[in-house]
Amino acid sequence: MTNEPHARSSVLDLSRRDFIRLSALGGALAGAGAIACRAPEPAAPGAETTGAGSFELEEWTVAEMQEAMRGGQLTARAMTERYLARIEAVDRQGPTLGAVIETNPDALAIADALDEERRGGRTRGPLHGIPVLIKDNIDSADRMHTTAGSLALAGSIAAKDAFVAGRLRAAGAIILGKANLSEWANFRSTRSTSGWSGVGGLCRNPYALDRNTCGSSSGSGAAVSANLCALAVGTETDGSIVCPSSATGLVGIKPTLGLVSRAGIVPIAHSQDTAGPMARTVTDAAILLQALAGADPRDPATAASEGRIVEYAAVLDADGLKGARIGVAREVFGFHDRVDRLMEAALDDMRRLGAVIVDPVEFAHRDEIDDPEFEVLLYEFKADLNAYLAGLGPEAPARSLTDLIAFNERNRDREMPYFGQEIFLRAQEKGPLTSREYLAALETSKRLAGAEGIDAVMAAHALDAIVAPTGGPAWMTDLVNGDHFGGGASTLAAVAGYPSVTVPAGFVFGLPVGISFFGRAWSEPTLLTIAFAFEQATRHRQAPKLLPAVELGS
Repeated sequence: MTNEPHARSSVLDLSRRDFIRLSALGGALAGAGAIACRAPEPAAPGAETTGAGSFELEEWTVAEMQEAMRGGQLTARAMTERYLARIEAVDRQGPTLGAVIETNPDALAIADALDEERRGGRTRGPLHGIPVLIKDNIDSADRMHTTAGSLALAGSIAAKDAFVAGRLRAAGAIILGKANLSEWANFRSTRSTSGWSGVGGLCRNPYALDRNTCGSSSGSGAAVSANLCALAVGTETDGSIVCPSSATGLVGIKPTLGLVSRAGIVPIAHSQDTAGPMARTVTDAAILLQALAGADPRDPATAASEGRIVEYAAVLDADGLKGARIGVAREVFGFHDRVDRLMEAALDDMRRLGAVIVDPVEFAHRDEIDDPEFEVLLYEFKADLNAYLAGLGPEAPARSLTDLIAFNERNRDREMPYFGQEIFLRAQEKGPLTSREYLAALETSKRLAGAEGIDAVMAAHALDAIVAPTGGPAWMTDLVNGDHFGGGASTLAAVAGYPSVTVPAGFVFGLPVGISFFGRAWSEPTLLTIAFAFEQATRHRQAPKLLPAVELGS
């Protein structure tokens, strides 16, 4: 992703900033539980969308589902059956959204067990019996695979749950399946198309099927937005939760680094990677964040979360903008005039709701972050991915980045039909994490984004949050040239390891656009309160219609 103030017409004229953002956005099919390799070509304009019809659970919140289960109108099994049928009708047939790589063959049995617990008077919390999708780079020790979208891992079954998968199970959530993603979390090629993977094919935007879903958590975003599940878990390195959330009309939370464990997640870079919630409302996202957060001995960074985790849904306040000081990151604006108009309307809404708008606030070093960030990602990708692959069973077809590069070359027709593996090759050239170049880049990027970036600006203006457009309206998917990202606000928070929350802010030609609130480390309660107040006052979320293309005359 890039924060350039103007959109590029092609990936062919990438600047250094474009190259970094497009390459670092990181960080299911017939027969339940079977991985299917989708035909990757986009749907033709005017493609049939039958099967999309009305859906009983459309736009239901977690609270509404729990109320229906408590009242006996629905069971966890009935909801799971409905979502599986919805996946069959919308994801595999009809519009063929391409958001789900694999459904859980044990989902109905899990639902039955949770219904039995409820009948016995036990519920585990607000996620009890709620169907959730997880991104297919998150390990699950069950009969599902963890592939990161790559055919090299098509048969890989994890020996142990990722921490977040285990937390979901403990909370009573039903892991419904694995969501499609940009292969290797979009860190393989400089010419990649977001939402495409060798295993899952192309994920389409549910607002207009010829449009892109942005970022590597594309399937998670498309699935929640199209009501294929109640909630989903995505992962982000730089933009891959917030950008697809913005492009699919969702709330997305990129947490503080260390709030959610990275153990058991296929990595890009440990200094920026995190999992996080993607939901249709701020309340549902807060409920999911509660389940995911926690200290984990397998991830030392999470030790810092001790004493910092609160009941996130309980802090939400419709008056949360009253008296809040919000800084406007004007330098992130300007890449799309219609997006700027939505942002101005959002600022007016915030003023009306009692916020103090500090406009503008400026970041002294924002343009100096990209180069050191990318160096860090290249070094850490090689080291972290090699460590993950080495931990797979002896039957794994790939145990190192070297193996993956060779696999992709051998299977070029299936793995690289549209774009290559330039980033893999560059990462392979890097040395160990003791290298002077890496250590200098890490120190520089963290300092410029954190202490001399977000921290300095917030202290100078006594801010509660900073606001900026999350991204632009979804671009048309282009497998020839790759992504056409215009601009956005993910990088500062991503590099600093600080939290960011995106909320729907309106539409451009029927395509959703999000607004981001970000701030200091561990400021999730403040950001969620502000985001909730904005959401409740504006109510911009609208369910997608699975149109074949944008209706420009509407």
